[in-house]
Amino acid sequence: MEPGGRAVLVLLAGLIDPAASQAHVLGAAPRPVTQSLYHLTQAAEGTAQKGTLPEVDVIQGQKKKTATVPKAKKSPAPQPPPETFEPAVSREPVFAVQPAPGAVSVSPLPGAEMPIEKIPRGVTSLSSADIDREGSVIPQDFLDQRVPGVVIDDLQGNSFQTGVQYRGFEASPVNGLPQGLAVYQNGVRINEAFGDTVNWDFIPENAINDIAIMGSNPIFGLNAIGGALAITMKDGFSYQGAEVDTRFGSFGRRQVSTEAGMHSGAFAIYGAFEGINDDGFRDFSDAEVRRGYADLGLKTDSAEFHLNFTGADNYVGVTAAVPPELLAYGDKRTFTSPQTTDNDMQMYALNGTVKATDTLTFSGVTYYRHFKQKHDDGNIAEFEECEDNGNPGDPEDGNLCTEDNEEIFDAVTGDEIEFPDDVAGSIDRTSQDAKGYGIAFQATDKARLFGLGNTFVIGTSYDRGEVDYTASSQLGSFLPKFVVAPTGPLLGGPSTIEPRFLSTTNDYFGVYGVDTLDLTDQLSLTIGGRFNYARVEIKNEGDESLDTLNGLNEFYRFNPSAGLTYTFSKGLSIYGGYSEANRAPTASEIACSDPENPCIIESALASDPPLEQVVSKTWEAGLRGEQYFNAGFDRLDWSLGFFRTDNSDDIIQIADSQQGRGFFSNFGETRRQGIEAAVSYRSQRFFTYASYAFIDATFASAGIIPSENNPASEECPVTDPVDPGEEEPTCVFVRPGDRLPGIPRHRFKAGFDYWLTPKWVLGADLISASNQIFYGDEGNDNTPLAGYYKINLHSAYNITDNIQIYGLVENLTDQQYGLYGTYFNVEAANEAAEADPSLNGDDTFAEGNAKTITPAIPFAAYGGIKVKF
Repeated sequence: MEPGGRAVLVLLAGLIDPAASQAHVLGAAPRPVTQSLYHLTQAAEGTAQKGTLPEVDVIQGQKKKTATVPKAKKSPAPQPPPETFEPAVSREPVFAVQPAPGAVSVSPLPGAEMPIEKIPRGVTSLSSADIDREGSVIPQDFLDQRVPGVVIDDLQGNSFQTGVQYRGFEASPVNGLPQGLAVYQNGVRINEAFGDTVNWDFIPENAINDIAIMGSNPIFGLNAIGGALAITMKDGFSYQGAEVDTRFGSFGRRQVSTEAGMHSGAFAIYGAFEGINDDGFRDFSDAEVRRGYADLGLKTDSAEFHLNFTGADNYVGVTAAVPPELLAYGDKRTFTSPQTTDNDMQMYALNGTVKATDTLTFSGVTYYRHFKQKHDDGNIAEFEECEDNGNPGDPEDGNLCTEDNEEIFDAVTGDEIEFPDDVAGSIDRTSQDAKGYGIAFQATDKARLFGLGNTFVIGTSYDRGEVDYTASSQLGSFLPKFVVAPTGPLLGGPSTIEPRFLSTTNDYFGVYGVDTLDLTDQLSLTIGGRFNYARVEIKNEGDESLDTLNGLNEFYRFNPSAGLTYTFSKGLSIYGGYSEANRAPTASEIACSDPENPCIIESALASDPPLEQVVSKTWEAGLRGEQYFNAGFDRLDWSLGFFRTDNSDDIIQIADSQQGRGFFSNFGETRRQGIEAAVSYRSQRFFTYASYAFIDATFASAGIIPSENNPASEECPVTDPVDPGEEEPTCVFVRPGDRLPGIPRHRFKAGFDYWLTPKWVLGADLISASNQIFYGDEGNDNTPLAGYYKINLHSAYNITDNIQIYGLVENLTDQQYGLYGTYFNVEAANEAAEADPSLNGDDTFAEGNAKTITPAIPFAAYGGIKVKF
């Protein structure tokens, strides 16, 4: 990490929590208790007669806005349940889990907030109380728990590196997965410049104020083909006080999280820090996470400005998918190591909102983001001994060659390399050093139009990314447990092996506008659109033989949207809408799209054939409801929605026969459609929720996709004859209606929190998902990866007003299941197994069973203490 960014993290860890330097653990405790009813009932005794809500001493700072409920006429006060749960006399109900804000922004910048009942697309909004109740410090987990259309996938085998999949579209930290969600933090687009990836491990969970996720919305720019996700962080105006959480638990988990906020007059300051150490539940899967957030705010009657910093310095050991047969030798076993990722990021942002008149508001943001990553990946190297067949240019017998008999040389000296006696492996290394800059402006006018209520938003944004990228392979040999030791030189020669040194530049520009006109008091019309321009330039900085990588690619498109909402009565509305969006191919996809030169996926680059941009067209319709009961102290929220998104020229990843390599390609048309339903009920003592989503993600056109490790694949139809001695390439044949890989059709979620006493809360959560197609089985020829369910528990007890102890259980019933599946080369794996005497050599893996899966975390338990000042 840069000295400035490291200094800020140290400042957050030390100044926010003066005792942190003396703490002997690292950790962040959950916040399963978002409101202490003990505090409410005690405060109510002195203020009930005044008819105002008592000052609430909360464990976690809440969003400032809460729903306002009309006072019921001639309704007797509700009888208090046992244990003195007596509500205060107030028009503002206080719930066991406080609900999310009733309005979300229809654009990335603040100032364009709109009541949810006027938004013509599906929306899920989570408050900090929703986020904190389960106790996870991983943002992906609470999205998985509470958003009907979300499911977690895990390509890397580490909880801190999982991806969020919403309606079948990805927001993942893994280069190699096509990304389909636009993600913003305080108005800044945080999809990384090189591959549009999203590094969730950079975001301190305790600093999140609220999250809104919605269906495809072109106003959010590139990547919003599947949806947009907006994260709002806390500040000193929304959070006051200080809090320290510590936690211990399974697999060596120890962590500490701190946060503090205050405001005085027009100024406010807030800071948060999380430090997490985890040994992992599989070999070589340890993680060390350091991340922080700080905000300095200024607020007047007509303006608000914030200068903030986000920083992270993380190390994650990833273990990827493993053959189930290998897990029979030990459930911690991994399939090729090392696989490690070092992430380092600093982001500085300045955002502000100015109210020019009673109806006109200007807002803007500017930022600088620096992201560095190093990734090491041990793999099976499918090298062969060279053969001199007597043809001109044939290599010398006994040297190191590719499967195509192309000779491999020492990349540094240019010397020939003798074929090793040991089982050959490779250490594939990639790195990127990315600098991002951006600026955005927006105006929101809420003046009436022709006497009708109206909200007009217009804005523009510019984002630039500059990336230095490297990729290389080093010869290695296998040790026991499929560990690859770097024993040989850096490899060069063939285009698939030669080290890469690239620079890439992205320029993204957008102009957008959206207008919502209240045609009547109940009917609102929304019309909008955005013009996107993307320029992606790739320049080879290495060997001249790789100048084919050089290229300039430009993409542009105007994406319209329109919709209607109708409010039948307060708390009951219907919506329908249509939108289009586009995603430009990233530098990592453009330069890795040649099937003749597959790349390291975490991603080396080859030649530069063109890729088309992805265009989505989405229809949505649904109902939403919000009802109050018991004089406003009980609340029921529900929603039911349908969506259909058709993608043209969808970009897919295609795996090569050699482990860890592949390429990207456009594929005709795909369709993602489904139903999302959710319901939640909350009172002062009880909170419960349930949701169901049906996501039917299919290919909408026929095609032929290479899949050389799939045992059900067949010979590809080829126009060029295969050279003698070479194996025929194999493919899968896709028909319209075949399911897209990695996307469960059914997902059901439910949970509750119940206050057993004013000081003790108990809660549980259930997540379940149906089966999914293996990556590499796009033709749906094999048995899918089985579905799963898991149950989590959480409980907390308030010892005093300022001290809380808590416990968490993950995967209570110790279910064994996989979150991701693909295929591997059985023959090459059996050769590598010969280096491990505990295995059965070349009989370790059975022919025809080439599946690998990423196991989910088994039973785990954690406990901790939280102190509030």
